[in-house]
Amino acid sequence: MTEGDRGSASVVGAFVVLALVVVTAMVVAVGAAVSARHRVQAAADLAALAGAAALVEGDAAGCVAARAVGDRMAAELVECVPDGWDLEVRLRAEVRLGRFGVREVVGVARAGPVE
Repeated sequence: MTEGDRGSASVVGAFVVLALVVVTAMVVAVGAAVSARHRVQAAADLAALAGAAALVEGDAAGCVAARAVGDRMAAELVECVPDGWDLEVRLRAEVRLGRFGVREVVGVARAGPVE
């Protein structure tokens, strides 16, 4: 080892640790986004089922039931489209990704009787 090489391993080690911290933060942010997307899709599925079951009382009742399920699952009902005995819903929620900002996740589902 020459005199000019002293301490170079510490600098390289610091950069490696910094890179690992950045990659870990990105993995955590992606994981949060994926988890939120699955949660909103589950809420949309349940809202569509509840709304379709309530369609026997009218289109408005179906959308009210879908909105209630979305509210309980912390998702906002964006769209509710009754089509005969079928109901299509679109829910959204925001996910906070720390330094990467706030993003929107959307779930869409359709439910109705089997033909």
